[in-house]
Amino acid sequence: MQYQELGDSGVEVSEVGFGAWVVGTDWWGDRSEDDALEMVQYAVEQGVTYIDTGDVYGHGRSEELIGQAISDVRDEVTLATKVGYDFYNNPQAGHGELPKEMDPDYLRDAVEQSLERLDVERIDVLQLHNADVEEITPDVLELLDELEEDGLIRARGLALGPSIGWLAEGDLAIEEEFDSLQLVWNVLEQEVGDHFLETIERTGSSTSLIPRVPHSSGILNEQVTPETELGEGDHRGFRPDEWYETGWEKLEALRFLEHAEPRSANNSSGQSPRERDGERTMGQASIAWLLSHEPVASVTPTFRTKGDIDEWAAASDVPKLSDGEMTRVEELYENDFDIDRDDGMDSLRSSVGGEDIESAGLDKLAAD
Repeated sequence: MQYQELGDSGVEVSEVGFGAWVVGTDWWGDRSEDDALEMVQYAVEQGVTYIDTGDVYGHGRSEELIGQAISDVRDEVTLATKVGYDFYNNPQAGHGELPKEMDPDYLRDAVEQSLERLDVERIDVLQLHNADVEEITPDVLELLDELEEDGLIRARGLALGPSIGWLAEGDLAIEEEFDSLQLVWNVLEQEVGDHFLETIERTGSSTSLIPRVPHSSGILNEQVTPETELGEGDHRGFRPDEWYETGWEKLEALRFLEHAEPRSANNSSGQSPRERDGERTMGQASIAWLLSHEPVASVTPTFRTKGDIDEWAAASDVPKLSDGEMTRVEELYENDFDIDRDDGMDSLRSSVGGEDIESAGLDKLAAD
């Protein structure tokens, strides 16, 4: 496992992180709490020391479980959580989005309750959870300053969501030099990530990017195939059928990423291609592609088994993509993989009526 600094914060994160939305909830398949605890502890043993949870996951239960899981290794772990959804006064209705609350007094109280559930004195990375651009006010920014000064947090971040888009919010976080910006970004969904790379280059910001959904809801790690029947309540079932059908064709065009380019033209070792140094699985290649972008500090896949952890944690150590591989991926994406079919995903989310999408020059609609 390799490690990087988050922004200019001095906070170190593992290049592959643990997205703890699977802990304390059943949105990615049901599991016992003992199983969840064991997975977190196993991930830390494999070098996955960046753990990202949120107070709304399981209405605080994820934080409680994470606190238990890391109690003996707190000094080895970089702990991130999120605040901003008022689950204290609003019941959860299915997968519906709860009301947000970004008032500074509410946020401070939420941080204090997160600290208690996590059983820690300080949160390494505090993220505003899916805040709209108008909600990131000067008073909220002042609160983040105060929390750092009070020693309650070490770094600040913004998590974009719940779906793909939110360019205005990400641009603001980068311009304000938040330490981290979490976003949906993968080799099949590149526009938003590419836009923020441009913003970072334009502003000279030190903000680190933290992609989630690197496997595009199961396509790129081949956990969702044409034969897969997603269980009731599985969050991945909210993708349109056209997305999966098109994605499986794109996957085949990306097969060349499963093997790193040879380190020399002469392979005289007698090894087969699958034994050659530098091999990548498609699941690893999807993460390695993201890590090949300099501002990316950590990638948070959705681990469901110890086998996932073994495979994807190793993605930090496989070769980053070569210039030739990166160019080939770029050309495939620009040409829509030579597939002439609507994949049902022609829109991005926007809190400013699509002005941010239009300003970015993206050929996308603003989602309703």
